[in-house]
This record gives sequence, C-alpha cells and structure tokens, in this order.
Amino acid sequence: MLIGRQSWEFMNRPVIESWGASGGPFEAEGKLAADFDVLHDDLWMGQDSYEKAHRVLLEEAIKAALQKGNFNKEDMQFMLAGDLINQITPTSFAARTLQIPYFGLFGACSTSMEGLALASFIVNYQGANKTVTGASSHNSAAEKQFRYPTEYGGQKPPTAQWTVTGAGAAVLTDNQDKQGKIVTTSATIGKVVDMGLSDPFNMGGAMAPAAADTIISHFKDLNLDPSYYDLVVTGDLGRIGQATTYDLLQQAGLKITKEQFQDCGLMIYNEEQPVQSGGSGAGCSASVLYGHLLNQMSKGEYRKILVVATGALLSPLSFQQKESIPCIAHAVSIEMN
Repeated sequence: MLIGRQSWEFMNRPVIESWGASGGPFEAEGKLAADFDVLHDDLWMGQDSYEKAHRVLLEEAIKAALQKGNFNKEDMQFMLAGDLINQITPTSFAARTLQIPYFGLFGACSTSMEGLALASFIVNYQGANKTVTGASSHNSAAEKQFRYPTEYGGQKPPTAQWTVTGAGAAVLTDNQDKQGKIVTTSATIGKVVDMGLSDPFNMGGAMAPAAADTIISHFKDLNLDPSYYDLVVTGDLGRIGQATTYDLLQQAGLKITKEQFQDCGLMIYNEEQPVQSGGSGAGCSASVLYGHLLNQMSKGEYRKILVVATGALLSPLSFQQKESIPCIAHAVSIEMN
C-alpha cells in the first residue's frame, strides 16, 4: 500500500529466498571477496568484448541465486534487471540466454533497488509467485562509454570513482513461511534531483542530494526514527558523496550515527586499492547487497537495513550537450522476519 507521498509498505513481506554475486579480478582482491559466488581472474571472462563479459556477469549471478535456492529458471515468472551500457544491452542479452519474461530497467547505479522495489511490489500484490532481480556493471565497458577507454591511460582526479566489475541478483517469492527469512518490508521511490553539477568525475557529489532527499522522505513517509535500522547503506556515493549526504541528513535533523551510515562503494575494496573516492557502478550495490550484506543478515549480524542505491542519470549524449547531471535514489527496507 502507498504510505505518505512516495513510499510503499509491503504488507505481505516478500521473501528474499536466495541470492548470488559475481565479480572480476579487482573485486577478488577487495575486502568482500569471500562473499562472491563467482570470481574471474581476467576482465574478458572468455569473451571477445567487455560488453559480452558484462553479460556473463549477470548470467552467473542469476544462475548462482537460482542454484542456491534450488530453483530452475522456468520457476521464475519475471526477471527485472539492468545495467549502465547503451540500451542496457548486456542485460537484454542475458535475458535472451535465460528466457525468463523480462523487464529491462535503467536507473543507472540505482537500478539494483529499483529492481528490488518493483519485484517486491509485484510479489506483494500477487502479480507473481517468484521473481528474480539484479543489476551489473563492468569497469572497462563503463569507462569506455562514459569516460575514456582504460587503454587511454587518462589520469583521474581524487573525486573520481572506480566502476565495479560485478553483478548481484536475488530471488523473491511469496513464501508464506517467513520465520527466520529475510523479507522486504517497504520501499521509497526517489525523485530526480539536479543541483547543477556537470563533472562526470564527481558522481558522488552530484548524487548526494538525491540520496539525502530519498532517505529523508523514507523516514517521513513511514514515520520512523533512524534508530529503527541497524544499518543505512548507500549504493555508491564514495567518500565525498557519503560525507556530503551525512551532512545533509544532520542538517535535516536525522540523527543517523556515522557507524550506522555506510556506503557500498567504500565497503567493497581495500584501502590500498587505487579507487580514488571509492567504488561505483550498477553492480556495486547489487554485489555488496546480494553478496556481503545478505550473508551478514543470514548470520544475524544485522536484523534491519535500509539500502539506498543512487544513480546519476547522465549519458554520453547529455554530457556532450553540456547538460548537468540529474540524479536519483531508491530505498528498500530489508528485515530478518
């Protein structure tokens, strides 16, 4: 049901039955390597283009989620997924392989929570019994499209972030036995916020106001105090974006502690890895949530988390036309039942 202006409450509590994550060689050196189901030792992944390798990442994450839940792809009524590449081609080609009825989504790096929110809505209202949702990104494919090919060797400023080569996916069901299960309980759908920033090497700064707006709206719509959650985690704001968002939340009177407020882009890599401001990409929040965070919840480390995936809705076309960067954030509440 609709709560407040822009939030849904999932009264039937869709169950996240199983999840999977895949990653590349750089992620294999990161802090969360043990939480990936599949890790590759090269960026090509046996393919002849980075975009085809990108497709493989999502296929593997979805297959891992299905296998861990003892599901077949034929059990899935719908697949909701997306990526960063032109016309979400890697995801659409993965859907061609998997042959699951398909909703292709684009929310830039917010796609992971856009998919989870919509999948939860569909299952909550008996639009499906079982759905799979996910998101992915590939460093070399995204860099080639949005910035410079990696072979160019262009230098990046400290505000830049490193696109994660990874994918994450989860299976949601209408399982009535929810005891001890991880469920989705609500979602807040963000609106586009554009503060006029136009630097594609400072995505965190551009996305911070959108993240703050969605988080504030979530607590207002659901009449919750920030202490309700063990963890409020943003998708990929990086150091600059996370610090800016935290300041905006404090100014709005939300008493979120620094220990409680984390960012997937700061969690995935080791301090010594040269990622400037942190990780980013549609596969960042997807692989951290559908790998590390849900694993931690299943172990009892967290009982209630709010995941806020942020997205910069620019394109090569909008950048070439000297447009500013419109941004968005979607939030999903995930709890141990």
